[in-house]
Amino acid sequence: MNRIFMDLMEESPIIAAVKDYSGLSKCLESESKIIFVLFGDILTINDIINKIKDSGRIAIIHIDLINGLSSKEIAIDYIKHNTKADGIISTKQALIKHARELGLFTVFRFFVIDSMAFENIKKQSEAVKPDFIEILPGVMPKVIKRISSIVSMPVIAGGLISDKEDVMAALSAGAVSISSTNPDVWFM
Repeated sequence: MNRIFMDLMEESPIIAAVKDYSGLSKCLESESKIIFVLFGDILTINDIINKIKDSGRIAIIHIDLINGLSSKEIAIDYIKHNTKADGIISTKQALIKHARELGLFTVFRFFVIDSMAFENIKKQSEAVKPDFIEILPGVMPKVIKRISSIVSMPVIAGGLISDKEDVMAALSAGAVSISSTNPDVWFM
């Protein structure tokens, strides 16, 4: 399943990450083929996803950020059976594992805050085997290169990416794509 995702990343390596309705409207004017949804609640998530899907794009929900959904596996069941979402992002192993079992794209998000993160990323990613790993902040080429060399899944760089130099550095270091909430980056 991640071949579709990979093909879209190669075609358009910038993922628009949206955090409100204004950003959602703006990202639909961009060339981004994959949209990360970082906002919404149990009442609005269907509408948000439908807008993305109606535009012919891939919709990935950051499940940890959707108000009204718990951090339990039942939230993944709800997304799978009640929305057209293509996948989820989460920092939680159990949610990534369950989403994979249900056939959703999975993006396992990690915050790289110290040297212990390297072993943690390797260990956790091997345990749940997500389709992709997203590391934040994404403006650390040496860290991206090191993580790309120790995990078997593709790496997405996100967080604090603000210009073309950041995008190129992340991609050159081994990231397959970058995600950004900055609309200026979406239109590069």
